[in-house]
Amino acid sequence: MLVSIFGKTGEYPHDPSLRGYHVVYRENEVNHCPGCGRTHWYVGRLTAECGFCGTALPLADAGTWGVGLVRRRGSAPLQDFADAA
Repeated sequence: MLVSIFGKTGEYPHDPSLRGYHVVYRENEVNHCPGCGRTHWYVGRLTAECGFCGTALPLADAGTWGVGLVRRRGSAPLQDFADAA
């Protein structure tokens, strides 16, 4: 349906490098809230929330580490993952 509406064929129309400035919470840096300008944050696993106004920002490194991260590279059979469990 996307092809019929926008006329794009063969490639994904969204290019993340062209999206411009993207506000994210960066660990080990001073992060000023875009809503109120203060620097007190409640940091979770995927987002950080401003302690004063409640503005939420995604973490810059969310999902790139942790116990639950599984990455499949190549064409490894799924039986190999059963041995790890």
